[in-house]
Amino acid sequence: MTTETVEQLDIREKGRGADGKPVASDRRLFMQFLAFGNSGDSAALITALAQANVDGVLYEDINDPRGVALLTLSEDPDYFVSDVRRFLNQSPFRELTPKPEYTMLGRSYALGYEPDLVEALITRPRRHVFDATLPWAIWYPLRRAGSFEQLSADEQRVILLEHGGIGRAFGRAGLGHDIRLACHGLDKNDNDFVIGLLGPALYPLSAIVQRMRKTKQTSLHLEHLGPFFVGKAIWQAKPNG
Repeated sequence: MTTETVEQLDIREKGRGADGKPVASDRRLFMQFLAFGNSGDSAALITALAQANVDGVLYEDINDPRGVALLTLSEDPDYFVSDVRRFLNQSPFRELTPKPEYTMLGRSYALGYEPDLVEALITRPRRHVFDATLPWAIWYPLRRAGSFEQLSADEQRVILLEHGGIGRAFGRAGLGHDIRLACHGLDKNDNDFVIGLLGPALYPLSAIVQRMRKTKQTSLHLEHLGPFFVGKAIWQAKPNG
């Protein structure tokens, strides 16, 4: 008679409290990014979003004079296939032309050292995307190369610290903040992450991308990057809405 060993899985997000003890949370924030063309009246879209109390942000596309994008967010992914789906199939959004090449879906995640998981996973991302002083945005997906996964944990940590240090420096200077989302298995093109760069002006966000190109992660261990959506927020839901 064989005894089957049942693996005990713990897929919660992990952090480390101020006392050094492990902390965990099963909460995470999902974000979906959808882009559209053929928008001739952004005011009508704003009115519809406000009336429907959609939890999200509307951007105008700097590279398409008739382009817009809608970022929506929720801790419950059912929100996207119920409320958001129903809303987008009504006028005026149903008259727009979807741009599926820009579709992105991801979830917030912890790196393992965050002392306050609610702040890191829920509060901070919401605060940044709804911050009226950070209207400019660059959103893009990326996929790591297999070479990164072959590195030791220590080597990965050094590479990620180099990459993350750039984002923290720009954040401290008030030039830009990043949103990092995991999208493993959630992306039709098999990307690994969705990145949002948000700031008060556009140039510093471009400078972040330029600086990142010189890091080991980007120059040696990325298989694919983009496409990039560049736009400016013209409507944002109330932060606690």
